[in-house]
Amino acid sequence: MLDKLEGLADRYDELESLLASPELYEDPSRAAALAKEQRELQPIVTAYRQYSAACQEEQDALELLEEGDAELRTLAQETLTMSRREIERLEHELKLLLLPRDENDSRSVIMEIRAGAGGEEAALFAASLYRMYTMYADSRGWKTERIGQSETELGGFKEITFSIDGDGAFSRLKYESGVHRVQRVPETESQGRVHTSTVTVAVLPEIDDVELTIDPKDLRIDVFRSSGAGGQHINKTSSAIRITHLPTGMVVECQDERSQFKNKDKALRVLRSRLFEIEQRKRDDAIAAERRSQVGTGDRSERIRTYNFPENRVSEHRIKLTLYQLDNFLDGNLDEVLDALITTDQAEKLAKIDG
Repeated sequence: MLDKLEGLADRYDELESLLASPELYEDPSRAAALAKEQRELQPIVTAYRQYSAACQEEQDALELLEEGDAELRTLAQETLTMSRREIERLEHELKLLLLPRDENDSRSVIMEIRAGAGGEEAALFAASLYRMYTMYADSRGWKTERIGQSETELGGFKEITFSIDGDGAFSRLKYESGVHRVQRVPETESQGRVHTSTVTVAVLPEIDDVELTIDPKDLRIDVFRSSGAGGQHINKTSSAIRITHLPTGMVVECQDERSQFKNKDKALRVLRSRLFEIEQRKRDDAIAAERRSQVGTGDRSERIRTYNFPENRVSEHRIKLTLYQLDNFLDGNLDEVLDALITTDQAEKLAKIDG
């Protein structure tokens, strides 16, 4: 591990020299790539240098214990205790930093929320989840943009697709893929009975056209008129777009913009991310047993969380975590649960390495 860390520190210094070179200004794309690599290395190299300093401090303290007078030995013992504690902390931090990275972690995301069982109640909860995720994105300074939606007359969503643009958005939100279950008394329920409904969330890493090229011959593009909730037309021109990917039969619609061009661009963004996910799943099938043992499987059929309104409770089933602050959670305060999911995922990966 130390040899690898030393190599990374050397590479970091090399990048610093390259980025200071005047010639680099002539190649902005290479400069951006080198700067990105340096940013990714910075936390590892910083921790490694702190670790090296703590090891040196430990060595100096050991020498003082052998040679110093009584007063110096007392000081050296205190220093030794502190440096060993710091070494232990930094060793753990470095192990986490060196864990194999998900290549998509730094990406922005496309999220798809769909009402499942429960009719209008499920659609209303889909709208609540959309609000929750946009509030969370706002709290982190990420930008959200609607791509397409199918609304109900009561203000819910049969489905809604939107993007969240921000560095590392996928690294935190990827754990949200799956079935979200809600238990509450619907406003239309006269008997006061608790109903159970479900909403499915999919979190896809956003892929650009350079990384995944789609052959235009594989697409059928249909243009139609946008419509609002209940079939009411909200646009008199045919600007809505439906793209069918012929090899897979996958269909993506977008009618959020008045511009046909913008709707087509948004639909292609969603299509690229879905096709990329299919390719990733094919690759992951080879290690399916390993993935099933991890928190972040991303399986959309897996029930991951229950939102119980009568008890003001959020239950995260994958890690058996329960919080009695549902109202706070739905206001976008997700970090306590997301941090716990990330920590569990990291602990499982560390256990595999240490084992």
